[in-house]
Amino acid sequence: MPDIASHEGPRYLAIADRLAADVAAGRLQPGDKLPPQRELADALGLTLGTVTRAYAEARRRGLVDGQVGRGTFVLAGDDRWDPLLQPGTASERAVDMRPNLPLYADDPDLAAATRAVLRGRDISHLTRYQPLTGSHADRRTGCRWLERHGVNVAPDQVVVTCGAQHAVTILLGTLGRRGGPVLCEATTYTGTKTAAALLGLELAPVAMDEEGLLPADLDRMATETRSSLLYCIPTLQNPTACTMGAERRQEIVEVCRRRDLRIIEDDVHRLLQPDAPAPLQSLAPDRTCYVSSTSKLLAGGLRVGYVAAPPALVERLAFAVAASVWSMPALMTAVAGRWISDGTAEQTILRKRAEAAVRLDLAREILPDGSFHAGVNSYFLWLELPEQWTDDAFATAAREAGVAVMPAHAFAVGRESAPAAVRVSLSAPASRDEVARGLRILADVMAADSFAGRPTL
Repeated sequence: MPDIASHEGPRYLAIADRLAADVAAGRLQPGDKLPPQRELADALGLTLGTVTRAYAEARRRGLVDGQVGRGTFVLAGDDRWDPLLQPGTASERAVDMRPNLPLYADDPDLAAATRAVLRGRDISHLTRYQPLTGSHADRRTGCRWLERHGVNVAPDQVVVTCGAQHAVTILLGTLGRRGGPVLCEATTYTGTKTAAALLGLELAPVAMDEEGLLPADLDRMATETRSSLLYCIPTLQNPTACTMGAERRQEIVEVCRRRDLRIIEDDVHRLLQPDAPAPLQSLAPDRTCYVSSTSKLLAGGLRVGYVAAPPALVERLAFAVAASVWSMPALMTAVAGRWISDGTAEQTILRKRAEAAVRLDLAREILPDGSFHAGVNSYFLWLELPEQWTDDAFATAAREAGVAVMPAHAFAVGRESAPAAVRVSLSAPASRDEVARGLRILADVMAADSFAGRPTL
């Protein structure tokens, strides 16, 4: 019987999350049978529909499988499966358009870069612990990378991290008051939601429009919650793909100064949109921690991030690095440094921009006019649904038709109701043909009157 009393948000997600936690902790073992849905609903005081939806979510995550006449059982790790990932012919295989991946086919040559690094005169340092904020060479590399983003700082203001997710986590842990609110967009990156939950931090939603955060609502929420911290994604916001204009950025900074808010600016997609306005960091360097990463732009497994921080915060972030990973993997930062310095990074970004632009053109050709938002060279788009659809019903119908997308409720913050929208990744499918096939299926599902497969819950 799961304890979901303290879980915020929809009850069905609370049950699925608790189930996932119990499986991870070993409290539920492979083969364990879950209670019948009606029995669990009665025990928790919930509707049968809520528990049915929870079990369906657990099955979607590969945690359980249902067998007609026998019940629902916990799957072993090796047995967990996603029907969308099962092998099949190109015409049969379902299209997974959920993960925001960095176009793997255009990744640089890792073998060549590693060989070049290992041919160096002195490579013994690669097997040693690194300084907590990164070596001086890596911090200088970080300065060059950040300069391309419009951020100009000295090496002693750079903290090297194991990617942007690590950066956001240690920044939330360092700057967020435990149990206190962190202001953010009303729909935000799922990794930030996960990090906040891990740290015991509450996320407080700020209303948005097509440019992102609304300054007036940010001012209101800062006053009402007495928050001291804002997390935001001004460029190619994940999941809505919107980008703040220059005037809006100035207004957001003015609110942050007036309400004494520190800013975590997550800008991992910025180099996909080279004409984006100047970062918030350039407008308020004294109160902004700027997060960049090589993973989304160069290679997903290259877990190297660079944080530009106000000088007074660098030592505190060094402690957070020590508490989380102790030091960066030196071989990985050396590969990143080589790619940034020898032009490989620039060439890779140009290739990925070009491929992203082609895939966006496919979306414009296939999906209904005006049905989605996407930035220049965006890896994903925000598909707004016809009025007959909810986000969850559409995602379920699309999945049964052969395409997996991310429903809006996965990104919704707090008790805010999810908009009728889904995020569609254009970068996850391996080929343009697969992108086109997935988009055609989505267009067909959108045209349907409703989800006829089963009643929505």
